[in-house]
Amino acid sequence: MPYIPNSEEDQKKMLDSVGVSSISDLFKIIPENLRLKELLDVPPALSEPELMRHLEEMAAKNRLSKISFTGGGIYNHYVPPVISSIVMRPEFATAYTPYQAEVAQGTLQVIYEFQTHICRLTGMDVANASMYDGATSMTEAAILASGYTKRNKIVISDTVNPHYREVMRSTISGLDLEIIILPSKNGQTDFNELEKMIDDSCACLILGQPNYFGYLEDLERGEKAIHDAGGLFITVADPISLGILKTPAEYNADIFVGEGQGLGLSQNFGGPLLGLFACKKKFIRKIPGRLAARTTDVDGKPGFVLTLQTREQHIRRDKATSNICTNEALCATAATIFMSMMGRQGIPRIARLSTERAHYLADKINDIKGYSVWNNSPFFKEFVVETPVPANEVIQGAAEVGVAAGIDLGRYYPGYENRLLIAVTEVNTFTDCDKFVAFLSAQKTR
Repeated sequence: MPYIPNSEEDQKKMLDSVGVSSISDLFKIIPENLRLKELLDVPPALSEPELMRHLEEMAAKNRLSKISFTGGGIYNHYVPPVISSIVMRPEFATAYTPYQAEVAQGTLQVIYEFQTHICRLTGMDVANASMYDGATSMTEAAILASGYTKRNKIVISDTVNPHYREVMRSTISGLDLEIIILPSKNGQTDFNELEKMIDDSCACLILGQPNYFGYLEDLERGEKAIHDAGGLFITVADPISLGILKTPAEYNADIFVGEGQGLGLSQNFGGPLLGLFACKKKFIRKIPGRLAARTTDVDGKPGFVLTLQTREQHIRRDKATSNICTNEALCATAATIFMSMMGRQGIPRIARLSTERAHYLADKINDIKGYSVWNNSPFFKEFVVETPVPANEVIQGAAEVGVAAGIDLGRYYPGYENRLLIAVTEVNTFTDCDKFVAFLSAQKTR
């Protein structure tokens, strides 16, 4: 047990030994406004049985909606049971970063296959592994663009996920980079404003397809504008949407980023997640994370290795492209199993079902007095509804009948308090949609 000095004499000896005269001097590096001025209001310790009972009582207060129309980046897609059966095998569940190829062939092969699936899905030349989530993937793409072009302006539409934009703002706060927010109009990027903002100081343009509101953007116009100015074009895409929409490669994107949660991972109250990152071959030595590759051993047999590892642990700090270190290999394994199972027919089918049911629900809601779909432009599986009362009231009321109604856009966009973001996936049946419509129809409007 460590020695804890209790007497003033013992405390003085301890302080003298580290060369300070008082406890306050010991902690002077901590700003005054952050220091604790009084004891925390912490309840007395509990025994393990008491603690377990307390936690169970807290958990019982949660109300889990049986029907969910909540999206905004994390979606209620079906997760086949075979995924958990495989990823929970000890050789996968306990695997760590495969530093030693000779003892990590299984993990390396999964990473290689994951990268291959992402390249086939996006049409891009190369994909990496080890991104934390979609937000950090997008941030790393912006940093890559700045380093590659030697420019410091990041242009991003405000129709890109607000959480992603906030993560990027925090991450690059210590870098000499400027974020320029491109305004939107009726839920889509205002490309008239884009052409005024783009110049030869812009490192990249970031657009979502579909965007945060679910609507499709005119990516061809954005791609031409940024490439004419010498910058890079970055697209943020839902991987499921690529089953029916054009791929990033077809839009001539330089970098694709996205969130892989919909590829076989549960919602899990928001994590863990899986960042996707793919790009053109010319950026291969600039991308963050690591790449697995296939090779042959001394006997000519196929094997797998880590070919590129671009963080500071593996190479000189001045050559590192990122400090991302945690390998999301278990989540990538789940996504690899999912993509292998679904294949060329399965993912397009999921995308079509989600789109068909989303449009079915949108049409039904549009017929309810007081409610209207905000924008009649094409959308994928999400859309925005204008509500006669604050969207938060709709959400609270729906929860009482077991329905998670969506996202209150007023949380992220001032003035959007009466706009509700609704997501529909293949999991949502027509009966689910009808139940939601019946709830909305029965609500009193102001």
